Amino acid sequence: MLRFVIRRLITSVLILAVVSAVTFFLFFAVPGDPGRLSCGKVCDPAKLSEIHHNLGLDRPLLVQYGDYMKGIVVGKTVIEAGDKLPCPAPCFGYSFVNHQPVWQTFLDRFPATASLAVGAAILFLVGGVALGVISAIFRGRAFDKLAIGLSLTGASLQIYFIGIIARALFVDKLRWLPQPGYTPLTKDPVAWFSGLLLPWLVLAFVSAALYARLSRASMIEALQEDFVRTGRARGLSARSIYMKHAGRAAISPVITVFGLDLAGLLGGAIITESVFSIQGVGRLAINSVFASDLPMIMATVLLAAVVIVAANLIVDIAYALIDPRVRIS
Repeated sequence: MLRFVIRRLITSVLILAVVSAVTFFLFFAVPGDPGRLSCGKVCDPAKLSEIHHNLGLDRPLLVQYGDYMKGIVVGKTVIEAGDKLPCPAPCFGYSFVNHQPVWQTFLDRFPATASLAVGAAILFLVGGVALGVISAIFRGRAFDKLAIGLSLTGASLQIYFIGIIARALFVDKLRWLPQPGYTPLTKDPVAWFSGLLLPWLVLAFVSAALYARLSRASMIEALQEDFVRTGRARGLSARSIYMKHAGRAAISPVITVFGLDLAGLLGGAIITESVFSIQGVGRLAINSVFASDLPMIMATVLLAAVVIVAANLIVDIAYALIDPRVRIS
């Protein structure tokens, strides 16, 4: 297990290095001058040249990239508004748009995204898997048909459609829920929960459809395995067969999808945050792209890649813990 983890960590570092290099060099392949973002409306050539020098944009791209990666690992000194400022690791630089530290901006936005992602993930994982397992147990019956219909409905709808409809109905017309938004949990737990409840439900309804269908198919396949028939022949209870034996075998593909979905949400739920006006990492990323804010783009892409790579590693390790048939060599 330890050798596997070490190999995966080395591979993960290489993947993140490739992602950072591709993102960095693709940015400079796009027409435009990021130095003009810091120069303002009135920008003479002398001032623009000074900004290029302070931002390091007048150096070769390889040198700029090396300096950027060095700042992430050990920190560096940056020139901002003519002043030399220390930037401890992980240093992602300063935004070209608002001139604020990128890492601190990310930390300010991440709690909103994490609250949205974790809350919705719990709902769609528990709800989707429970619906799929029960459907598999009662295969072909009325509940199974109803569950399949609900899952197909959820899979057919998009967040930007159902989110707007749900907000107009439950918030604006019926007034059952307050306006969606993010309030820090430490500041007001009640406002935190009520503001995220509708986004959680909408995101869970759309995402749970996949988990319901996947867990249903996996459970049906697991119930046909030899070890399940052996358990029934030995007189094991239905609960033990469904939950302990077949359930553990059926949950592996669900864990794979869940790990990637949760990582994707933590990296930024762009559509959900936009629909419900939540100032999280997703909206920060899309705004940075429109503004050509290289330091902010690099930070959001790299940190999203870190989350996804870490999720893949955790999923691989979880396989061996959940399904005894899986062994990591």
